[in-house]
Amino acid sequence: MVRTALVLLLTGLSASAFAGSFAGTSAGASSGGSSASSGSSSGDDKVVLQAREDAAGFVASDGRIRGARLEAALRHLRETQSAARDASDLALAQAILAR
Repeated sequence: MVRTALVLLLTGLSASAFAGSFAGTSAGASSGGSSASSGSSSGDDKVVLQAREDAAGFVASDGRIRGARLEAALRHLRETQSAARDASDLALAQAILAR
């Protein structure tokens, strides 16, 4: 069940990252409406992407090293992704690294 949740989480994260990247590069700052709407999704993706280094330390230390960026990303994922709510911190950190 955790494996299924992790696959769903990775699929959801990949789709949102692609959408956020597409909106950020295609829409650019050509209009106020498009940059405002893409800013929120790219900001959310940024929280997770910035946690990669902390996630690597967490996984490598078998959960003993917890960085502030990882904590923020875990909180964000659990608030926005239903599949992440029941996943362990280690599973989510591994998913962050797999992105």
